[in-house]
Amino acid sequence: MAFGIKRSELKIWKEAVLRKEIAFLTHFWYDDRFPASHSVTKAGCSDLTKLAEWGKQFGLQAEWIDRRSDYPHFDLMGRTQLNVLKHYGMDETIQKFKLK
Repeated sequence: MAFGIKRSELKIWKEAVLRKEIAFLTHFWYDDRFPASHSVTKAGCSDLTKLAEWGKQFGLQAEWIDRRSDYPHFDLMGRTQLNVLKHYGMDETIQKFKLK
């Protein structure tokens, strides 16, 4: 279950994904399967080859891409989520979601 995200943030992310950019969207999230995670960062791009290549630098496998919608993405949680956000200087997001 996702929450804590504005419709405008989702719209901006979707537009960037469709433009074949690597785009990030972090929101609060709860799923019984992942009780240690309280947020998820979606790293999306509609160019699957580009997204898979991008993911390699963070140890992500192409098979992990969520392709169930028009907005293909990796779901990043835990250490990987923090590493990606740090890599891109997204300190405000790290603080907002208390990921340190």
